Amino acid sequence: MKPLPKIVDLSEVEPNTRRGGDLRAMLTPATVGSISGFMGVAIVAPGDRIGEHYHPYSEEFVYVVCGELEVDLDGEPHPLRPEQGMMIPINMRHRFRNVGNVEARIVFHLGPLAPRPSLGHVDTEQTESVAVGQVRS
Repeated sequence: MKPLPKIVDLSEVEPNTRRGGDLRAMLTPATVGSISGFMGVAIVAPGDRIGEHYHPYSEEFVYVVCGELEVDLDGEPHPLRPEQGMMIPINMRHRFRNVGNVEARIVFHLGPLAPRPSLGHVDTEQTESVAVGQVRS
Protein backbone atom coordinates (compact mmCIF):
# COMPACT_ATOMS: atom_id res chain seq x y z
CA MET A 1 0.00 0.00 0.00
CA LYS A 2 1.36 3.39 -1.01
CA PRO A 3 1.88 5.89 1.87
CA LEU A 4 -0.33 8.97 1.79
CA PRO A 5 1.03 12.51 2.26
CA LYS A 6 0.97 13.49 5.92
CA ILE A 7 1.83 16.67 7.83
CA VAL A 8 3.56 16.30 11.19
CA ASP A 9 3.81 19.33 13.48
CA LEU A 10 6.93 19.79 15.63
CA SER A 11 4.70 19.88 18.72
CA GLU A 12 3.49 16.32 17.96
CA VAL A 13 6.97 14.82 18.35
CA GLU A 14 8.49 14.04 21.76
CA PRO A 15 11.91 15.63 22.40
CA ASN A 16 14.85 13.22 22.40
CA THR A 17 17.61 14.67 24.60
CA ARG A 18 19.70 11.49 25.10
CA ARG A 19 22.50 12.69 22.83
CA GLY A 20 22.35 16.39 23.68
CA GLY A 21 20.16 19.04 22.12
CA ASP A 22 16.47 18.42 21.45
CA LEU A 23 16.21 16.02 18.51
CA ARG A 24 12.83 15.46 16.87
CA ALA A 25 12.57 12.80 14.16
CA MET A 26 9.42 14.06 12.45
CA LEU A 27 9.01 12.26 9.13
CA THR A 28 9.98 8.62 9.66
CA PRO A 29 8.84 5.12 8.72
CA ALA A 30 6.82 5.06 11.97
CA THR A 31 5.18 8.49 11.56
CA VAL A 32 4.57 8.74 7.81
CA GLY A 33 5.57 5.40 6.30
CA SER A 34 8.72 6.70 4.59
CA ILE A 35 10.89 4.06 2.95
CA SER A 36 13.99 5.96 1.72
CA GLY A 37 15.05 7.91 4.82
CA PHE A 38 13.83 10.19 7.57
CA MET A 39 13.76 13.92 8.38
CA GLY A 40 13.74 15.90 11.58
CA VAL A 41 14.78 19.02 13.45
CA ALA A 42 17.54 19.50 16.02
CA ILE A 43 17.17 22.37 18.49
CA VAL A 44 20.42 23.20 20.27
CA ALA A 45 20.66 25.76 23.10
CA PRO A 46 23.67 28.09 23.41
CA GLY A 47 26.59 26.11 24.85
CA ASP A 48 24.90 22.75 24.19
CA ARG A 49 25.92 20.07 21.73
CA ILE A 50 24.78 16.94 19.97
CA GLY A 51 27.30 14.26 20.94
CA GLU A 52 29.68 12.74 18.44
CA HIS A 53 28.29 9.86 16.39
CA TYR A 54 28.25 8.37 12.91
CA HIS A 55 25.81 6.61 10.60
CA PRO A 56 27.08 3.33 9.09
CA TYR A 57 24.32 3.12 6.44
CA SER A 58 23.20 6.71 5.79
CA GLU A 59 24.40 10.02 4.47
CA GLU A 60 23.19 12.94 6.57
CA PHE A 61 22.05 16.19 5.01
CA VAL A 62 21.75 19.21 7.33
CA TYR A 63 20.45 22.73 6.80
CA VAL A 64 20.93 25.46 9.42
CA VAL A 65 17.79 27.53 9.91
CA CYS A 66 19.19 29.74 12.67
CA GLY A 67 22.09 29.92 15.10
CA GLU A 68 25.86 29.61 14.92
CA LEU A 69 27.28 26.12 15.00
CA GLU A 70 30.56 24.34 14.72
CA VAL A 71 30.42 20.81 13.37
CA ASP A 72 33.37 18.57 14.15
CA LEU A 73 33.98 16.21 11.22
CA ASP A 74 36.32 13.35 12.18
CA GLY A 75 37.61 15.68 14.92
CA GLU A 76 38.16 18.78 12.76
CA PRO A 77 35.92 21.83 13.49
CA HIS A 78 34.03 23.59 10.69
CA PRO A 79 31.74 26.64 11.06
CA LEU A 80 28.13 26.13 9.99
CA ARG A 81 25.92 29.20 9.71
CA PRO A 82 22.28 30.02 8.89
CA GLU A 83 21.22 29.26 5.33
CA GLN A 84 24.09 26.80 4.86
CA GLY A 85 23.68 23.12 4.11
CA MET A 86 26.11 20.25 4.52
CA MET A 87 26.28 16.62 3.43
CA ILE A 88 27.98 14.30 5.91
CA PRO A 89 29.19 11.06 4.26
CA ILE A 90 28.44 7.57 5.56
CA ASN A 91 30.71 6.58 8.50
CA MET A 92 32.04 10.12 9.14
CA ARG A 93 32.11 10.97 12.86
CA HIS A 94 30.34 14.26 13.57
CA ARG A 95 29.29 16.46 16.51
CA PHE A 96 27.29 19.71 16.43
CA ARG A 97 28.10 22.47 18.94
CA ASN A 98 26.16 25.71 19.39
CA VAL A 99 28.89 28.36 19.68
CA GLY A 100 26.53 31.34 19.48
CA ASN A 101 24.31 33.22 21.92
CA VAL A 102 20.94 32.11 20.52
CA GLU A 103 19.16 28.80 19.99
CA ALA A 104 20.26 26.95 16.85
CA ARG A 105 17.85 24.97 14.68
CA ILE A 106 19.00 22.39 12.15
CA VAL A 107 16.85 20.45 9.70
CA PHE A 108 18.34 17.00 9.04
CA HIS A 109 17.61 14.18 6.62
CA LEU A 110 19.23 10.75 6.59
CA GLY A 111 19.07 8.21 3.81
CA PRO A 112 19.04 5.47 2.91
CA LEU A 113 17.56 3.82 5.98
CA ALA A 114 19.63 1.31 7.96
CA PRO A 115 18.37 -2.30 7.87
CA ARG A 116 17.07 -1.79 11.44
CA PRO A 117 16.72 1.45 13.47
CA SER A 118 19.19 0.15 16.08
CA LEU A 119 21.90 -0.02 13.38
CA GLY A 120 21.39 3.51 12.07
CA HIS A 121 23.27 5.54 14.68
CA VAL A 122 26.53 4.77 16.51
CA ASP A 123 27.51 6.99 19.47
CA THR A 124 31.24 7.59 19.91
CA GLU A 125 30.98 9.63 23.13
CA GLN A 126 28.72 9.66 26.17
CA THR A 127 26.39 12.59 26.74
CA GLU A 128 24.41 13.17 29.89
CA SER A 129 20.67 13.74 29.68
CA VAL A 130 19.69 17.38 29.97
CA ALA A 131 16.18 18.74 30.41
CA VAL A 132 14.82 20.49 27.33
CA GLY A 133 15.85 24.15 27.47
CA GLN A 134 18.59 23.57 30.08
CA VAL A 135 22.09 24.64 29.09
CA ARG A 136 25.07 22.37 29.69
CA SER A 137 27.87 23.75 31.81
